[in-house]
Amino acid sequence: MAQQPVEQQSPSKGKRAPEKARTTEAQQPKGKPAKPETPAAKQPAAMKERGATTERGATTEPGAGKGRKTPASQESATAPGANVSGQPVGAPTPGAKQQAQERRKGMKTPPPSAKAPPKATPATAGAKATAAPPAPASPAGQQNAQANVGAKAKKPDPQKVQQIKSQHANFRAQPKPQQVPAVTFNQSRRIEGSERWEGPQYEVFRSYRPERHDQGWYRSHYNRVELIGGGYYFWNNGYWYPAWGYDPSAEYYAYDGPIYVGHRAEPPDKVIADVQAVLQEMGYYRGEVDGLLGPLTREALTAYQADNGLTTTAAIDQPTLDSLGMG
Repeated sequence: MAQQPVEQQSPSKGKRAPEKARTTEAQQPKGKPAKPETPAAKQPAAMKERGATTERGATTEPGAGKGRKTPASQESATAPGANVSGQPVGAPTPGAKQQAQERRKGMKTPPPSAKAPPKATPATAGAKATAAPPAPASPAGQQNAQANVGAKAKKPDPQKVQQIKSQHANFRAQPKPQQVPAVTFNQSRRIEGSERWEGPQYEVFRSYRPERHDQGWYRSHYNRVELIGGGYYFWNNGYWYPAWGYDPSAEYYAYDGPIYVGHRAEPPDKVIADVQAVLQEMGYYRGEVDGLLGPLTREALTAYQADNGLTTTAAIDQPTLDSLGMG
């Protein structure tokens, strides 16, 4: 009976257990609930992250030298319960599991150390669009360009055409070898490019061959041969042709080939003057109205034919004269 009070005051069994519990609570970070115990199956991973406990109140830090011990209070200050990515260290909590599932679904955000690609701003996007080379034309665009042949077509005013024709009723061309050089006879000459001119209206150009004959031959073959602008021409089925050899002293020809004038058999110099005046009125011809089918007149004809979707013959042919309202 006398020994019972002494046994109650024993320090090893009475008061040290509550004091130890209070010490553990004091070491917990303020404002954060205590971490749940790590499941036994995942405890190695937790120990690997935080370091294995070597003795009560001390841990071994990863990367520290062997045997170096850090007090538990210092660990709480230097390694709070989260890593650099903001995720809690240790065993996954219910919130951590949900975040892990989201990361597996592609919702993981890049760590702060990773450099995210710069976001395109409206200014940079506009700069890239401006710097991009233009795309090559597509086959559809080329077809549309071909379909627009004649988009620049210009048609003469019919009243203006009739006025010009009446003004040139008695027109007569004069030879001008200084301004419009004469061509020479060449029996092997062929009209350049005529083999590509398709259609019966261009047959006379494809089959034309310069010939030289005397007056008797021409009179026996053609009922109309006339001196026009310094040279003799013969009439045949809507066209005038140079009559090479009819008179060797009068062989001034600005163009060696057929000239279409229609079935009224108007003189070729008058028809050439009409065409020159109309093309001049439309802005194609800038030369003198002289009734000579020289280089400037042929250039104007080529431009007009191209703009109106006609075969570019650089000559006065049936489609061109009809297009001008003179056929």
